[in-house]
Amino acid sequence: MNIPKIPEGEYRFCLLMWEHEPVTASEMVKLCQEKLAWKRTTTYTVIKRLGERGVLKLENGIVTSLISKEQAEKAEIETLVESRFGGSLPAFVAAFTKHQNLSEAELDEVQSMIDRIRRRGGEK
Repeated sequence: MNIPKIPEGEYRFCLLMWEHEPVTASEMVKLCQEKLAWKRTTTYTVIKRLGERGVLKLENGIVTSLISKEQAEKAEIETLVESRFGGSLPAFVAAFTKHQNLSEAELDEVQSMIDRIRRRGGEK
């Protein structure tokens, strides 16, 4: 499945949608007014755009996602790694951690992820 690019503003909308779905369009308007300071028309425009791109569907006044948060995150990371780091995950990790002070707990968590990948043989 080809995951469409979700620009930052629309991604913030999607975060609300994923948290509350299934959700009525009118409830999304309220949430976007409260959390994003959007006008009603902005919310409906974003719903329309994301619907046209296959990110969500609006059916009988109910908004539901067609793409999960995990799918969107994966697509974004893959695009970033490919475009900025020549597809090299180690180069991405090296750049990300170069100036980070990771705690022991964070290092343990990363090591646990690596161990899980090794146990399953690197399968996706």
